[in-house]
Amino acid sequence: MMSDLARESAGVRVWDPLVRLTHWGIALAVLVNGLLLRDGDIVHIWIGYGALALLLLRLFWGFIGTESARFSAFPPNLRGALAHLRSMIAGRHSRYRSHNPLGALMVYALWATLLVVATTGVLMQSDPFPQETHQERYEQVEHERGGESEAGEAIEEVHEAAANLLLLLAALHVIGAFAESRLSGQNLIAAMITGRRS
Repeated sequence: MMSDLARESAGVRVWDPLVRLTHWGIALAVLVNGLLLRDGDIVHIWIGYGALALLLLRLFWGFIGTESARFSAFPPNLRGALAHLRSMIAGRHSRYRSHNPLGALMVYALWATLLVVATTGVLMQSDPFPQETHQERYEQVEHERGGESEAGEAIEEVHEAAANLLLLLAALHVIGAFAESRLSGQNLIAAMITGRRS
């Protein structure tokens, strides 16, 4: 049996393996697709499908998963988020088992933006399982039709704007996690790796 001291040093279990897998898998996909790969490359497309699959799995887990993974543990609350931000600025801190109200809003914003990116990415593909890059297909369609349709251009613009917003939100998320870790004295990044928080 684990002693009280050992239990305290091991920390409280917060994030289950599925939450951590989806979190880091989506983070890696967003970074690789947003910063390293060219839009429309086959690898870019398949990583996008992978990110969408992980997101859908995480959303499903939000209904049936562990206590801290459920949406009921971190409901969106703008008033609570603003109050938490004021507390942070004032140097005060409250502890939450799951996401704090500000972090919860960020999570929902990230998920919603990723859904827009993924949906517009799928709409840009005429073939759901492409063998050629989007650019090759775009050039072929442009040649056949004499140019891209207005709807196609609009979808592509929304995709690009949402992808840029997603990268900005991800950067703010990382900054917020570091700020919250410093203020609370808990390493939130390590907690998302180990699943445990002190």
